[in-house]
Amino acid sequence: MGALLQDVMSGLAAGSIYGALALALVFVFRSTGVVNFAQGEMAMISTYISLSFYNLGVPLLAAVVLSMACSFLIGITVERTLIRPVAGRTAHAASIVTVGLFLAANGIAGYVWGVEPRGFPSLFSRESVGLGGARIAVADLGALAVLVVLVFLLFLLFEKTRVGLMMRAAASQPASARMAGAPVSNLLMSGWGISAAVGAVAGALIAPAVFVSPGMMGPVFIYALAAAALGGLSSPLGAVLGGWIIGVAEAVIAPRVDFIGSQLAILIPLTIIFLVLLLRPAGLLGVQEVKRV
Repeated sequence: MGALLQDVMSGLAAGSIYGALALALVFVFRSTGVVNFAQGEMAMISTYISLSFYNLGVPLLAAVVLSMACSFLIGITVERTLIRPVAGRTAHAASIVTVGLFLAANGIAGYVWGVEPRGFPSLFSRESVGLGGARIAVADLGALAVLVVLVFLLFLLFEKTRVGLMMRAAASQPASARMAGAPVSNLLMSGWGISAAVGAVAGALIAPAVFVSPGMMGPVFIYALAAAALGGLSSPLGAVLGGWIIGVAEAVIAPRVDFIGSQLAILIPLTIIFLVLLLRPAGLLGVQEVKRV
Protein backbone atom coordinates (compact mmCIF):
# COMPACT_ATOMS: atom_id res chain seq x y z
CA MET A 1 0.00 0.00 0.00
CA GLY A 2 2.85 2.35 0.84
CA ALA A 3 4.46 1.73 -2.57
CA LEU A 4 1.18 2.47 -4.36
CA LEU A 5 0.71 5.69 -2.40
CA GLN A 6 4.30 6.64 -3.20
CA ASP A 7 3.63 6.11 -6.92
CA VAL A 8 0.37 8.05 -6.79
CA MET A 9 2.02 11.03 -5.10
CA SER A 10 4.94 10.92 -7.55
CA GLY A 11 2.42 10.79 -10.38
CA LEU A 12 0.55 13.79 -9.00
CA ALA A 13 3.82 15.72 -8.79
CA ALA A 14 4.77 14.84 -12.37
CA GLY A 15 1.21 15.56 -13.46
CA SER A 16 1.44 18.99 -11.88
CA ILE A 17 4.41 19.77 -14.10
CA TYR A 18 2.56 18.52 -17.17
CA GLY A 19 -0.48 20.50 -16.07
CA ALA A 20 1.53 23.71 -15.67
CA LEU A 21 2.67 23.57 -19.29
CA ALA A 22 -0.79 22.42 -20.38
CA LEU A 23 -2.18 25.54 -18.69
CA ALA A 24 0.01 27.68 -20.94
CA LEU A 25 -1.30 25.77 -23.96
CA VAL A 26 -4.89 26.19 -22.83
CA PHE A 27 -4.41 29.87 -22.06
CA VAL A 28 -3.08 30.76 -25.49
CA PHE A 29 -5.78 28.64 -27.15
CA ARG A 30 -8.59 30.10 -25.06
CA SER A 31 -7.44 33.68 -25.50
CA THR A 32 -6.33 33.54 -29.14
CA GLY A 33 -7.72 30.33 -30.66
CA VAL A 34 -4.27 29.01 -31.66
CA VAL A 35 -2.61 25.73 -30.64
CA ASN A 36 0.98 26.77 -29.92
CA PHE A 37 3.23 23.82 -30.76
CA ALA A 38 6.23 25.91 -29.72
CA GLN A 39 4.95 26.36 -26.16
CA GLY A 40 7.49 23.92 -24.78
CA GLU A 41 10.40 25.54 -26.59
CA MET A 42 9.32 28.98 -25.41
CA ALA A 43 9.30 27.61 -21.85
CA MET A 44 12.79 26.23 -22.48
CA ILE A 45 14.03 29.68 -23.54
CA SER A 46 12.42 31.12 -20.40
CA THR A 47 14.27 28.57 -18.27
CA TYR A 48 17.58 29.54 -19.81
CA ILE A 49 16.76 33.17 -19.02
CA SER A 50 16.00 32.25 -15.40
CA LEU A 51 19.29 30.37 -15.15
CA SER A 52 21.19 33.28 -16.68
CA PHE A 53 19.80 35.70 -14.10
CA TYR A 54 20.55 33.22 -11.32
CA ASN A 55 24.15 32.82 -12.48
CA LEU A 56 24.51 36.61 -12.32
CA GLY A 57 23.74 36.45 -8.59
CA VAL A 58 20.00 37.15 -8.66
CA PRO A 59 18.06 35.08 -6.05
CA LEU A 60 16.30 32.15 -7.68
CA LEU A 61 12.73 33.31 -7.06
CA ALA A 62 13.55 36.80 -8.34
CA ALA A 63 15.29 35.24 -11.35
CA VAL A 64 12.11 33.31 -12.22
CA VAL A 65 9.98 36.45 -11.82
CA LEU A 66 12.34 38.38 -14.11
CA SER A 67 12.17 35.50 -16.57
CA MET A 68 8.36 35.71 -16.50
CA ALA A 69 8.58 39.40 -17.39
CA CYS A 70 11.03 38.66 -20.23
CA SER A 71 8.82 35.80 -21.39
CA PHE A 72 5.81 38.09 -21.50
CA LEU A 73 7.74 40.38 -23.83
CA ILE A 74 8.83 37.42 -25.95
CA GLY A 75 5.23 36.22 -26.16
CA ILE A 76 3.81 39.54 -27.33
CA THR A 77 6.69 39.90 -29.82
CA VAL A 78 5.97 36.45 -31.28
CA GLU A 79 2.29 37.29 -31.64
CA ARG A 80 2.99 40.67 -33.21
CA THR A 81 5.68 39.56 -35.68
CA LEU A 82 4.87 35.92 -36.53
CA ILE A 83 1.26 35.10 -35.66
CA ARG A 84 -0.64 38.24 -36.55
CA PRO A 85 0.54 38.45 -40.18
CA VAL A 86 -0.88 34.98 -40.92
CA ALA A 87 -3.91 35.07 -38.63
CA GLY A 88 -7.07 34.43 -40.59
CA ARG A 89 -5.30 33.32 -43.77
CA THR A 90 -6.29 29.67 -43.28
CA ALA A 91 -7.78 27.76 -40.38
CA HIS A 92 -4.46 26.41 -39.14
CA ALA A 93 -1.90 28.86 -40.55
CA ALA A 94 -0.90 30.25 -37.17
CA SER A 95 -0.47 26.79 -35.65
CA ILE A 96 1.73 25.78 -38.58
CA VAL A 97 3.88 28.86 -37.95
CA THR A 98 4.38 27.71 -34.37
CA VAL A 99 5.90 24.47 -35.69
CA GLY A 100 8.54 26.58 -37.42
CA LEU A 101 8.96 28.58 -34.22
CA PHE A 102 9.57 25.29 -32.39
CA LEU A 103 12.53 24.51 -34.66
CA ALA A 104 13.85 28.07 -34.58
CA ALA A 105 13.73 28.35 -30.77
CA ASN A 106 15.59 25.07 -30.41
CA GLY A 107 18.35 26.25 -32.72
CA ILE A 108 18.58 29.69 -31.10
CA ALA A 109 18.94 28.16 -27.64
CA GLY A 110 21.76 25.90 -28.81
CA TYR A 111 23.54 28.82 -30.47
CA VAL A 112 23.25 31.22 -27.52
CA TRP A 113 23.66 28.90 -24.53
CA GLY A 114 25.19 25.76 -26.03
CA VAL A 115 23.86 22.22 -25.98
CA GLU A 116 25.51 20.92 -22.80
CA PRO A 117 22.96 20.04 -20.07
CA ARG A 118 23.06 22.40 -17.09
CA GLY A 119 21.78 21.93 -13.58
CA PHE A 120 18.95 24.10 -12.28
CA PRO A 121 18.29 24.67 -8.56
CA SER A 122 14.93 23.72 -7.10
CA LEU A 123 12.51 26.39 -5.94
CA PHE A 124 11.69 24.18 -2.96
CA SER A 125 13.48 22.22 -0.27
CA ARG A 126 14.90 18.83 -1.25
CA GLU A 127 13.68 17.30 2.01
CA SER A 128 10.73 14.91 2.24
CA VAL A 129 7.89 14.34 4.65
CA GLY A 130 6.11 11.15 5.70
CA LEU A 131 2.53 10.50 4.62
CA GLY A 132 0.74 7.18 5.14
CA GLY A 133 3.90 5.09 4.91
CA ALA A 134 5.25 6.99 1.89
CA ARG A 135 7.89 9.68 1.67
CA ILE A 136 6.71 12.76 -0.23
CA ALA A 137 9.24 15.29 -1.47
CA VAL A 138 8.61 18.88 -0.42
CA ALA A 139 9.36 19.86 -4.03
CA ASP A 140 6.47 17.66 -5.19
CA LEU A 141 4.10 19.33 -2.76
CA GLY A 142 5.39 22.70 -3.89
CA ALA A 143 4.66 21.87 -7.53
CA LEU A 144 1.12 20.90 -6.57
CA ALA A 145 0.66 24.16 -4.69
CA VAL A 146 2.00 26.27 -7.56
CA LEU A 147 -0.34 24.57 -10.01
CA VAL A 148 -3.38 25.13 -7.80
CA VAL A 149 -2.48 28.82 -7.49
CA LEU A 150 -2.06 29.16 -11.26
CA VAL A 151 -5.44 27.55 -11.92
CA PHE A 152 -7.12 29.82 -9.39
CA LEU A 153 -5.55 32.94 -10.90
CA LEU A 154 -6.50 31.94 -14.45
CA PHE A 155 -10.04 31.14 -13.30
CA LEU A 156 -10.33 34.61 -11.78
CA LEU A 157 -8.93 36.18 -14.94
CA PHE A 158 -11.25 34.40 -17.39
CA GLU A 159 -14.41 34.23 -15.30
CA LYS A 160 -14.34 37.26 -13.00
CA THR A 161 -12.58 40.05 -14.88
CA ARG A 162 -13.63 42.18 -17.83
CA VAL A 163 -10.27 41.66 -19.52
CA GLY A 164 -10.62 37.88 -19.36
CA LEU A 165 -14.14 37.96 -20.76
CA MET A 166 -12.98 40.20 -23.60
CA MET A 167 -10.09 37.80 -24.31
CA ARG A 168 -12.53 34.93 -24.71
CA ALA A 169 -14.74 37.03 -26.96
CA ALA A 170 -11.77 38.16 -29.04
CA ALA A 171 -10.65 34.55 -29.56
CA SER A 172 -14.07 33.12 -30.47
CA GLN A 173 -15.75 36.05 -32.27
CA PRO A 174 -13.13 38.70 -33.13
CA ALA A 175 -15.38 40.62 -35.53
CA SER A 176 -18.20 40.90 -33.00
CA ALA A 177 -15.72 41.82 -30.26
CA ARG A 178 -14.35 44.66 -32.41
CA MET A 179 -17.87 45.95 -33.06
CA ALA A 180 -18.43 45.95 -29.29
CA GLY A 181 -15.36 48.15 -28.84
CA ALA A 182 -12.93 45.53 -27.54
CA PRO A 183 -9.23 46.12 -28.42
CA VAL A 184 -8.94 42.71 -30.08
CA SER A 185 -5.37 43.09 -31.33
CA ASN A 186 -4.04 44.06 -27.91
CA LEU A 187 -6.03 41.32 -26.21
CA LEU A 188 -4.66 38.62 -28.50
CA MET A 189 -1.15 39.95 -28.03
CA SER A 190 -1.56 39.96 -24.25
CA GLY A 191 -2.85 36.39 -24.36
CA TRP A 192 0.41 35.24 -25.94
CA GLY A 193 2.41 37.21 -23.40
CA ILE A 194 0.60 35.76 -20.38
CA SER A 195 0.85 32.26 -21.83
CA ALA A 196 4.62 32.64 -22.22
CA ALA A 197 4.88 33.86 -18.61
CA VAL A 198 2.96 30.79 -17.39
CA GLY A 199 5.33 28.66 -19.47
CA ALA A 200 8.25 30.23 -17.62
CA VAL A 201 6.82 28.93 -14.34
CA ALA A 202 6.43 25.46 -15.88
CA GLY A 203 10.04 25.52 -17.04
CA ALA A 204 11.28 26.44 -13.57
CA LEU A 205 9.34 23.50 -12.10
CA ILE A 206 10.58 21.03 -14.71
CA ALA A 207 14.24 22.02 -14.98
CA PRO A 208 15.54 20.62 -11.65
CA ALA A 209 14.44 17.13 -12.70
CA VAL A 210 15.58 17.09 -16.34
CA PHE A 211 18.48 19.60 -16.50
CA VAL A 212 18.46 22.59 -18.82
CA SER A 213 19.18 21.86 -22.48
CA PRO A 214 17.65 22.77 -25.87
CA GLY A 215 15.74 19.48 -25.98
CA MET A 216 14.57 19.47 -22.37
CA MET A 217 10.90 20.21 -23.11
CA GLY A 218 10.33 17.77 -25.99
CA PRO A 219 8.97 14.78 -24.01
CA VAL A 220 7.31 17.05 -21.45
CA PHE A 221 5.42 18.88 -24.18
CA ILE A 222 3.93 15.61 -25.41
CA TYR A 223 2.62 14.92 -21.92
CA ALA A 224 1.33 18.50 -21.63
CA LEU A 225 -0.44 18.26 -24.99
CA ALA A 226 -2.00 15.00 -23.88
CA ALA A 227 -3.12 16.64 -20.63
CA ALA A 228 -4.67 19.56 -22.52
CA ALA A 229 -6.40 17.21 -24.98
CA LEU A 230 -7.69 15.00 -22.17
CA GLY A 231 -9.05 17.86 -20.08
CA GLY A 232 -10.14 20.06 -22.97
CA LEU A 233 -8.24 22.83 -24.72
CA SER A 234 -10.83 25.33 -23.53
CA SER A 235 -10.65 24.36 -19.85
CA PRO A 236 -7.82 25.36 -17.46
CA LEU A 237 -9.21 23.04 -14.79
CA GLY A 238 -9.40 20.27 -17.38
CA ALA A 239 -5.73 20.77 -18.22
CA VAL A 240 -4.82 20.28 -14.57
CA LEU A 241 -7.00 17.21 -14.16
CA GLY A 242 -5.61 15.82 -17.40
CA GLY A 243 -2.05 16.32 -16.17
CA TRP A 244 -2.80 14.56 -12.90
CA ILE A 245 -4.56 11.65 -14.62
CA ILE A 246 -1.67 11.14 -17.02
CA GLY A 247 0.97 11.53 -14.32
CA VAL A 248 -0.70 9.03 -12.00
CA ALA A 249 -1.45 6.60 -14.84
CA GLU A 250 2.17 6.59 -15.92
CA ALA A 251 3.53 6.26 -12.37
CA VAL A 252 1.18 3.43 -11.48
CA ILE A 253 0.99 1.50 -14.77
CA ALA A 254 4.55 1.68 -16.15
CA PRO A 255 6.31 -0.13 -13.26
CA ARG A 256 3.59 -2.79 -13.10
CA VAL A 257 3.28 -3.68 -16.79
CA ASP A 258 6.43 -5.44 -17.92
CA PHE A 259 6.30 -4.65 -21.62
CA ILE A 260 5.91 -0.90 -20.96
CA GLY A 261 8.59 -0.09 -18.39
CA SER A 262 10.43 3.22 -18.53
CA GLN A 263 11.31 3.03 -22.21
CA LEU A 264 7.75 2.81 -23.50
CA ALA A 265 6.08 4.97 -20.86
CA ILE A 266 5.54 7.63 -23.52
CA LEU A 267 2.92 5.30 -25.03
CA ILE A 268 0.58 6.16 -22.17
CA PRO A 269 0.01 9.84 -23.09
CA LEU A 270 0.00 9.02 -26.81
CA THR A 271 -2.70 6.41 -26.24
CA ILE A 272 -4.69 8.90 -24.19
CA ILE A 273 -4.48 11.52 -26.96
CA PHE A 274 -5.76 8.96 -29.49
CA LEU A 275 -8.65 7.76 -27.33
CA VAL A 276 -9.77 11.26 -26.37
CA LEU A 277 -9.74 12.49 -29.97
CA LEU A 278 -11.65 9.38 -30.97
CA LEU A 279 -14.29 9.34 -28.23
CA ARG A 280 -14.57 12.92 -26.97
CA PRO A 281 -12.70 15.46 -29.11
CA ALA A 282 -13.62 18.36 -26.80
CA GLY A 283 -11.99 16.66 -23.79
CA LEU A 284 -13.40 15.82 -20.37
CA LEU A 285 -14.26 19.40 -19.42
CA GLY A 286 -14.05 21.08 -22.80
CA VAL A 287 -17.03 22.62 -24.53
CA GLN A 288 -18.14 21.00 -27.75
CA GLU A 289 -18.33 23.58 -30.54
CA VAL A 290 -21.76 23.85 -32.10
CA LYS A 291 -22.01 25.12 -35.66
CA ARG A 292 -25.19 26.40 -37.22
CA VAL A 293 -26.10 25.11 -40.64
